[in-house]
Amino acid sequence: MSKIKPIQVRLSVLNFLEFGVWGAYLISLGNFLGRVGLETHIGWFYAVQGIVSLFMPAIVGIVADRWIQAQKTLSLCHLLAGAFMAAAGIYALTASKVEFAPLFALYTCSVAFFMPTIGLANSVAFNALGRSGLDTITYFPPIRVFGTVGFICSMLFVNFTQFQTNAFQLITSAVLSFILAAYALTMPQCPTNPAASGSLVDSLGLRAFKLFKTKKMAIFFIFSMLLGVSLQITNSYGNIFITSFADLTGFADTWGARNANALISISQISETLCILLIPFCLKRFGIKGVMLMSMFAWVLRFGFFGLGDTGSGLWMLILSCIVYGIAFDFFNVSGGLYVDKQTDKDIRSSAQGLFMIMTNGIGATVGTLSAQALVNHFVFSQSTPEAQHSGWTTAWFIFAAYALVVAVLFILIFKDSHTPDANEARRLIEETDTEADGYVNDRQI
Repeated sequence: MSKIKPIQVRLSVLNFLEFGVWGAYLISLGNFLGRVGLETHIGWFYAVQGIVSLFMPAIVGIVADRWIQAQKTLSLCHLLAGAFMAAAGIYALTASKVEFAPLFALYTCSVAFFMPTIGLANSVAFNALGRSGLDTITYFPPIRVFGTVGFICSMLFVNFTQFQTNAFQLITSAVLSFILAAYALTMPQCPTNPAASGSLVDSLGLRAFKLFKTKKMAIFFIFSMLLGVSLQITNSYGNIFITSFADLTGFADTWGARNANALISISQISETLCILLIPFCLKRFGIKGVMLMSMFAWVLRFGFFGLGDTGSGLWMLILSCIVYGIAFDFFNVSGGLYVDKQTDKDIRSSAQGLFMIMTNGIGATVGTLSAQALVNHFVFSQSTPEAQHSGWTTAWFIFAAYALVVAVLFILIFKDSHTPDANEARRLIEETDTEADGYVNDRQI
């Protein structure tokens, strides 16, 4: 076993902090918003992440490629993201009544500068490994795992400090951003190329829209968007749903109702473990089979939420968290593989950008806002905890039914027989692990 090199430790800390910033609020934000009377606006706070992701990573990436070294751009973005998030937290803690407009404006500015840092952190890591003569495919995945560890640690911190119910979660995120802003400046220098020819159109993946002329690819991207609808629903409403059991007779003192973030952290642990299953599943079942596993896992994810509770039904909530790893990772990795194998090399990067636009941009945004409308109608319009709980059950079953319909339609409509060999599967898993983790999860969870 090779000796761990200092740069590996430094980059592991970088990833730990990067996703720790996100984990401080991503899962628990809905809980806080519900406590300050903004429960009907939860969807907007999650949808805006997808909206800014349509253009901000590309714009900031061009700046880092051409003019400002990536490690300095990473530092600047975290400094600005932290400042806006701190301002949002201070406003929420000091205002006599928290209003939607000022909080949303400050939060939006923060995530607009944070979302590009996921890609920047990867660029800084790849550059540092290259300068050290280390193969990125071999050395980066173990480093990236510390990002998930950082996300989980932040979740657990705001859980056990009970920051998950107040604006101190935003302050926690801001403090981590400031620490990372300083730490990023210690990373090895990244090159810039002022004469780089890449355009914003290429970076956004817009040239890849010509793939819609091919029926098979058009169907694939449409289903990517339809499945992307599910991506942020449980991030938006999972915590506030689990916490709501504390208002029901017989559940007020249950561990799950008081530790929603800790319970949901099982989802992130599952993501890490499910990565190990992907090579075997790809080899045995092919891309279509693996994507179907993801689709049916979303059915179970929502269905178990609808059936479970924090008492005797806690095991169902735990199962929901376990299947989440399959639901998220299998779709992102297998989808990236399909795009990689079905596109020419001259538009391959643009095609990957289009895949992210369809899933984490359009799909996740539409899904979050649609979920907001459903939850507002079935849950927050009700006046009693019992009626709200009944509404939650209805909403989760609607989400499960939607995922089931998408899965059945995918079986009937999508036709592809390509089955990757083990080497192809392993290569893509290592290359796309960071992209799948970055949005989500996770990673776009």
